[in-house]
Amino acid sequence: MNYLLRSEVEKLNLEDRVVAINRVAKTVKGGRNIRFSALVVVGNGNGYVGIGTGKATEVPEAIRKASEDAKKHMINVPLVGTTIPHRIHGHKGSGKVLLMPATEGTGVIAGGPVRAICELAGYKDIRAKNLGSSNPRNIINACMEAFANMKTVEEVAKLRGKSVEEFDY
Repeated sequence: MNYLLRSEVEKLNLEDRVVAINRVAKTVKGGRNIRFSALVVVGNGNGYVGIGTGKATEVPEAIRKASEDAKKHMINVPLVGTTIPHRIHGHKGSGKVLLMPATEGTGVIAGGPVRAICELAGYKDIRAKNLGSSNPRNIINACMEAFANMKTVEEVAKLRGKSVEEFDY
């Protein structure tokens, strides 16, 4: 994945969304240390999206750390109008996601974490299906992998040494 430079990220008008907050505990000699783990998606709604995780003793601090981490892991995703260029699978661990383009006016048909990442990436018409684990971290990572592997018509034409007009999309 090609991440954006920090100077490029600062220029974007970003919105963040908390996807999951977990309470985690570490057992030590004196008892348990309770901390909070947060998973945050950051995007500008116009082709840039990132995910990040953070952990702290307080929830707001964990969210802040996750948001900063997400800004460090921003990628550019291809937009074709209001949808994705083609159907694609993504998987990470046991999390599997199928993303499908949709006609204009369909809306975002996706559940939970996938909906958050699609909306913040700027997709207005997309269908998604979670095929594996329902763990939000694996689903989000699978979705990011799918976004990173998507190619536009121009990229495919260049790879094949053809013009865009020769393709029958």
